[in-house]
Order: sequence, then C-alpha cells, then structure tokens
Amino acid sequence: MFEIIKSGGWMMWPLILCSIGAMGIIVERFWSLQKKKVVPPELVPQVWKLSREEKIDSVLLHRLSANSPLGAVLAAGLSHRHLGRDVMKECIEEAGRKVVHDLERFLNPLGTIATISPLMGLLGTVFGMIEIFSSLMKNSSGDPSVLAGGISVALITTATGLVIGIPSLIFHRYFERLVDEYVVDMECEALKLVDILQGDREEDIDEIPA
Repeated sequence: MFEIIKSGGWMMWPLILCSIGAMGIIVERFWSLQKKKVVPPELVPQVWKLSREEKIDSVLLHRLSANSPLGAVLAAGLSHRHLGRDVMKECIEEAGRKVVHDLERFLNPLGTIATISPLMGLLGTVFGMIEIFSSLMKNSSGDPSVLAGGISVALITTATGLVIGIPSLIFHRYFERLVDEYVVDMECEALKLVDILQGDREEDIDEIPA
C-alpha cells in the first residue's frame, strides 16, 4: 500500500486527507442523522398529552428544545402558543430554518470533496505524465515498456481520486435526501400540533402517529 502511495507522487497526500475527511463526515452524519435522534416517534404524542394536561412550562420547553431537532421546532411553536396560529407558524418556520442548517452540517465539505477529488487525481496524473515525457526526452529512451509502466503509475492518482469522489458523491446525495425527508416530517408534525392547539383540528392523542 505504501509503495502505491509513494508511486502516485505528492498529489496522493492531499487525496489521502480528502479520503480521511470524507470518511469522518460520513460516519458522523450516519450517527447524527438517525431517525430516532432527529424525529423521535414518541415525541409528538407526549407533547400533546402534556399540553392537554397544561404541564407546559419554561423548564419543559427548554428540555424539549434540547431533546431533538423536532423538539426544537415544537418548542418554538409551543412557547408562543398563546399568541395565535400565525405567530406560532412563524416561530416554527424560523426554528425550522436553524434546524435545517444544523442537519446539513458538513454536507457542503462532503460535496466539495466529491467534486475536487477526481480533479485532483487527474491533476496528479497530468503532472506524472509531464514528468514521464520529460524523463524520456532527457534519456532518449524508446522502450515502450518504460513508457507504459510510467503511464500506469501516473494513472494511480486518477484512480484514487475516483475511488474517493464517487462514494462521497453518493453519500452526499443520500444525506441531502434524508434531510429533506426529515424536514417534511417535522413540518407536518409541527403544523398538526398547531392545528390541534388552536382548535382548528379535533384529534385525540391516540390518533397522532407514534
């Protein structure tokens, strides 16, 4: 492995750093974007039950906000529940924008790695080809095997860049889609709670999906 890295030239080191960064982001996002952490299924029924029992206070709202992204959105609406439906929706939307920003953390760097890794690999190959032909011109070697061997070594960086870039792009698209699904779920649950609290919808807690 070290021989492959060494033969790929100095451009292999930035590519290795990109691979480490991409792997770290992917693992972190898989851990942070678990559904039970982002949209706990039991949270909305619990909040609705506490609201009916008039147990919503500042301490509970603080705990709810720290519970999960969905909890932060619900807490923003509940803290202004006495100011009417429109105010609650505005507060929920404002909190939702912040939650989306947090859910998309590190996705831009992952997308950048997915884009630049193949380009860096190609650049490393170009440098390698320049070096090969410069060496051939100096040594006046006409041996095709030497040229073929040099080209194969130069292509190592291109292959490495693609190996890093393709999975990074796949996971970047996957996490973006996952965040979009969570945002839709949170919006639906929050608006449903607003309708119930403002009396626009009559619904028993058992009918709220867990």
